[in-house]
Amino acid sequence: MSHGVHAVQHEAEHKIQHDSEHGGGGKNLLDARNKKVALLIAVIALCLAFSETLGKSAQTAALSYNVEASNLWAFFQAKTIRQTVVQAATEILKIDLTRDGGDPATTKAALSKRIQSWEAIAARYDTELMDPPVRKEVNLNPPYGEGRRELMARAIAAEAKRDTALEKYHHYEVASAAFQIGIVLASATVITGMVLLTYLAAGLGLIGLAFMAIGFFAPHAVHLF
Repeated sequence: MSHGVHAVQHEAEHKIQHDSEHGGGGKNLLDARNKKVALLIAVIALCLAFSETLGKSAQTAALSYNVEASNLWAFFQAKTIRQTVVQAATEILKIDLTRDGGDPATTKAALSKRIQSWEAIAARYDTELMDPPVRKEVNLNPPYGEGRRELMARAIAAEAKRDTALEKYHHYEVASAAFQIGIVLASATVITGMVLLTYLAAGLGLIGLAFMAIGFFAPHAVHLF
């Protein structure tokens, strides 16, 4: 809760205590109204606490998923570079193998074996979800999902989680703002005696609850930012 909201709430509590101790003929009526306002403030403050907790959790999750996505895309780029280098070397050997048709059979066999090995490595860089015989050939058992295709899918999934967490955070922030304004208006009711402010505070409390529900159950249903 912000310092300004806390100060207004403290002033309202002081006013309620003062009216209880020094009320006039309408003391009972005033006490009843003040108790209702105090209860409203307490309920909105409780909702505010939940909203700020959920908002902080969503913000932390968004940062975590953003780091994860960045790391996966960096890994993807590294795999792409390594795959490109291996593929280029393989193409050079293929050209040499075709051009030097008069080489001894042992040299030709060695070049062919190297080409097959590099092609298997390039295929592994592209995807590591291979059949068991292929995994055994390239010394990959079990598959770890760190090929280019798997890294891309994981990075996209992390970005989707990050976006969802950010949507939740934005809705919780709006809910927190509504709750804080509601607390200020409810507290102002005690100080000014304007009952209309109480209804406005209750309305803002309902708006805050609505945004909390949207953030928790359907964060992509409403786009504010």
